[in-house]
Order: sequence, then structure tokens, then C-alpha cells
Amino acid sequence: MPDALAPFRWLAAPPGTSYNPLGDVFCVAFFHGLEPAEVAARFDSAETPARSMTFGELDDRVTEFIEGTDGGCGGGYVGVTRIGEWSVVIEPYGWHITLSENLACLSRGCEAVAVGRHDYADHRFMYAVDGEIVTAFTPHVSAKRWGSDHDRLREPMRRVGLPLTATAGKPTWDTRWDDALPKAFALAATITGVTLSADSLAGPLLVASVAQWAQVY
Repeated sequence: MPDALAPFRWLAAPPGTSYNPLGDVFCVAFFHGLEPAEVAARFDSAETPARSMTFGELDDRVTEFIEGTDGGCGGGYVGVTRIGEWSVVIEPYGWHITLSENLACLSRGCEAVAVGRHDYADHRFMYAVDGEIVTAFTPHVSAKRWGSDHDRLREPMRRVGLPLTATAGKPTWDTRWDDALPKAFALAATITGVTLSADSLAGPLLVASVAQWAQVY
């Protein structure tokens, strides 16, 4: 039987592998109907023009930021690209997009989906509309959801295999953990129609600072 999660498993691959350039801590967010420049401006309101960079150049800038801050403030920058009707934001070595108060601000006037990987804390899935967190959960315990309408995504969650109750499927801990992040990205793809691939990072990214959002996790 084909592996329905195969297109998303690279996002959960061990850091340092050639097919996972994002590593073990990162966020990806999707903003509907906004151009990359509009999204970049939401991150950096200091009227500093966003710069076009390759992912490698963004990664170098993130590395410099981490070295200067000892890693406690995340990666310091995001890269934005357009895929279909969505602007896609990559936050390497960062978690700020998946903090509720931040995504609430960033999603004003639009629909937004965010997924975060954090191997040293918790992964996170968040769905927001017009400044309100609608549904959010930690993927490996998806039965425990919060938000203004925490059951809004029940059907797409069911389709990608995310348990809706604590006893659904009775998965082992290892299976639940290994599949949790790919399932969260599969859910994001169900909502947005965007299947993120490593090739999505090959084009130019509009890079903005996230210094104003920075706080210790």
C-alpha cells in the first residue's frame, strides 16, 4: 500500500541529512491571499526593505544570528515565497510563528496555517483566521486541541490519520511520535493545497527580520 505520508516525511527526517535542509527546529506557515511582500512586512514593521535571498544565504544569516544570541531567541529571520494562492513562510531554527499571540497578530485579515518542529520541546499545529486561533494542538497528542472552534478540522484530521480522541487507534508511542509531524504537514496540505517539498526552497525567498517577535521559548 502506498505511503500517503511519503511527501511529508522529509520534514521529520534527522537533521544533517541532505534531504532535510531545515533541521530539527523550524516553523512553516501559510498565509492565504497575501503577497510575499505583504507577509514580510507583517514580520518586520520597521520599514526595512525585505531582501531577496537563496535559502543558503538565509541559512547563513540565521547561523550568524544564532551565534550572536546563543540560540535563545530563535533564528532571527524568515524567508517568504509564493506557492499557488498562499505565501509560504520558512522560519529556520525558530518557533515564533507557532506562539499563539504571534500567529493571532500575523493572521489578521487572512487565513493562516502554521506547523512547527521542535525536537527539544513540542511540535505544534495551528490554524488561525482573522486574528483568532481557531484550532491548535500538539501533533503527537492531537486529541487535546484548543482554540475558538477546536473541532473545526475534525474531518480533515481524520482523513490524514490524526487521532481525535485519546483512545483512537491506540497507537504505540513510537508510531504516534514518528508519524505526528508528517501528519500535521499533511493536514496543512489538505487545507492549503500546498505540498511543501525541499524543492520549494530552491527559488528566491523574500527575507525579513523577526527580531520584534523574538522571545525565549
